[in-house]
Amino acid sequence: MAMEKGQEIAASDGEKGPEQHAIDVGHVEHADGRGEDTEQKRVAVAEEVQKKSRRVAALDAFRGLTIVLMILVDDGGGAYERIDHSPWNGCTLADFVMPFFLFIVGVAIAFALKRVPNIGAAVKKIVIRTLKMLFWGVLLQALIPLHVLVERFDGMYKGGYSHAPDDLSYGVDMKKIRWCGILQRIALVYFVVALIEAFTTKVRPTTVRSGPYAIFDAYQWQWLGGFIAFVIYIVTTFSLYVPYWSFVYHKDGDVNDGKQFTVQCGVRASLDQACNAAGYVDRQDCTFSSPNIGPLRADAPAWCLAPFEPEGLLSSISSILSGTIGIHYGHVLIHFKVISENSLRPKCNVVKKISDLQSHKERLKHWLLLGFSLLVLGILLHFTKAIPINKQLYSFSYVCFTGGAAGIVLSAFYILIDVWGLRTPFLFLEWIGMNAMLVFVLGAQGILAAFVNGWYYESPDNSLVHWIVRHVFVNVWHSQRLGTLLYVMFCEIVFWGVAAGVLHKLGIYWKL
Repeated sequence: MAMEKGQEIAASDGEKGPEQHAIDVGHVEHADGRGEDTEQKRVAVAEEVQKKSRRVAALDAFRGLTIVLMILVDDGGGAYERIDHSPWNGCTLADFVMPFFLFIVGVAIAFALKRVPNIGAAVKKIVIRTLKMLFWGVLLQALIPLHVLVERFDGMYKGGYSHAPDDLSYGVDMKKIRWCGILQRIALVYFVVALIEAFTTKVRPTTVRSGPYAIFDAYQWQWLGGFIAFVIYIVTTFSLYVPYWSFVYHKDGDVNDGKQFTVQCGVRASLDQACNAAGYVDRQDCTFSSPNIGPLRADAPAWCLAPFEPEGLLSSISSILSGTIGIHYGHVLIHFKVISENSLRPKCNVVKKISDLQSHKERLKHWLLLGFSLLVLGILLHFTKAIPINKQLYSFSYVCFTGGAAGIVLSAFYILIDVWGLRTPFLFLEWIGMNAMLVFVLGAQGILAAFVNGWYYESPDNSLVHWIVRHVFVNVWHSQRLGTLLYVMFCEIVFWGVAAGVLHKLGIYWKL
């Protein structure tokens, strides 16, 4: 999963990841005691390979980068709306965070389940890990509500026990708690993709034959699972009839409190904000100020006041495709061997780097070709207006565009870190990536900031964090926007990089 330390391969301290061994997934008979010797050999080989394999540093750095992006857009997006979520169609920096997480989930599953000697034990492990993610996801939603919706649509998601760091009030209304969220969506994708991987381990070939499409054929069941999710999403999105619908708006003291509003739809295959099948209504386009501040426009349509769920069911089904793309990249990393260097003659740096790239050529060629193909497909679907790129709908073009971008970013990290050994500049990302769950909960979800802001002098806006933002950044740079962004970069992101590095040196990790 994205929020854990784990590809189930040994962590290497200061070494770049070598080639990954081919998977031994030949079919084994178990009936009437047959195949026990083969099964024992499978377990022995699995243990031997696990000892020999090392952690892929590029994946840790990519996971760390995604956490950093989440902190940046969550805490800096209010100042710079261009990096915050796109109001409707389109893709901004913030819109890459969720699909990057799901992509990493898929890559990690390929490593964690590259050998499944006992399917029952693997399924049990998958179920337990899924339940852990669901538990932590719901707990975090109970602790920290969705601040944007609390501020502008009071009464829908004001269920968080702690409304910190800005609103120091406490208490939870279980009727209004938000049950869906980031970890819950990750849990769903992990559960589906991991189960397919576990149940198909005995029907996959031991080695992948040569040919450009052989790797797809070897893992056809994984792609079939992704295709089924795609069909369910597309058929539902374009065939479901959306009738007129109404709602009653509740907010004490508001001029619209208690009023009933009706949204006139009565359509099929609509991808607009009010009448799409996924039920996602863009609230950020209803105010004068993007992304989440300011009063509603006088001419704002009625659906601007209606509740919605950012991580709804239908979009979560299509997000399974992001995990499917990720696990394919993991399969390529495992199956496509690195060509050993035959020449022992010393080389200049440029020649050596070219030689290193040649030894990893097959992996990188497959990764980059698929990445750019997905990227181009997503762009074409968007600009032809066939299927716009839309994060709220988690549209197919959005899956392709962000999945392709994820593949290209992983390839770039792999070249720089695991091939050329340029590890030092990216160590802080690796450290954050190896302790992603801890940084996600304490940093990205604002738990630590809530605790620090709870200690103030005379008034809640006179805490240590507020003082630092105001006097060290905003007043020095004479800009609220720039000061906020610099605070996020140099106080939050740098702090968590150093903290994760210290924890790494101490061997302390938070895994699910």
